[in-house]
Amino acid sequence: MLLIPAIDIKEGQCVRLFQGDFEQVSVCNADPVAVGVNWVRCGARRLHIVDLDGARSGSPKNFDCIKNLIEEVGVELPIQVGGGIRDLETIEKYLDIGVKYVILGTSVFKSPGFFREACDIFRGHILCGLDVRDGKIALEGWYKLSQVDIASWIPKLDEYALEGIIYTDVSRDGTLSGINLDATLEIANLTNIPVIASGGVAHLEDIQKLCQIEDHGVVAVICGKALYNGALDFVAAQKFADTYKGVNRAD
Repeated sequence: MLLIPAIDIKEGQCVRLFQGDFEQVSVCNADPVAVGVNWVRCGARRLHIVDLDGARSGSPKNFDCIKNLIEEVGVELPIQVGGGIRDLETIEKYLDIGVKYVILGTSVFKSPGFFREACDIFRGHILCGLDVRDGKIALEGWYKLSQVDIASWIPKLDEYALEGIIYTDVSRDGTLSGINLDATLEIANLTNIPVIASGGVAHLEDIQKLCQIEDHGVVAVICGKALYNGALDFVAAQKFADTYKGVNRAD
């Protein structure tokens, strides 16, 4: 089980949202680059970066900040980036600066033709961001809800050349209320694509629970607020995940 520290960027700062609400934002650090460097020093083997301004506007707004972060930590570290990525040019632009994985969310539903084309052209680099609130897909920076039926839709993703699905329970994100284990497991059982869990991680017990369903295809978890407020010790949690049932994965 891989633990991935989250770096959400809004107006050039590292922030955390409560349940995806842009009106309930707290600044973790004014310098996202310093935050990224710190997680790498702690042993992070991947970083999750979201351009929150880009997610709301539909185009990248913190590109230079993300570029600076990558230059500082090195292109060897796998970095996944999402937020406002709605065309092939933007994907290529991110990959050119060293981003390993690009996260597509809103475009999956609003521009399915583009989504399929992106998966075909950039094989090995596309993740699907599946953000769910009250059982419905949240779009455009979690601001709008669709009427997509998740259970019938997820198996269709197996037709695409995806590297993974990031499942986020928006209602738990930033709440420290615990991971939605049942929903995460349900998602994993509906697809053959590796699943990355997100939303609500509060303490080591959540990591322990996720490790128990790793065999179902839940390969990683994104951690945010719990890391920033000290509720979850990243080094200890990753060590536990690496040694659970003798598993020791490097990527």
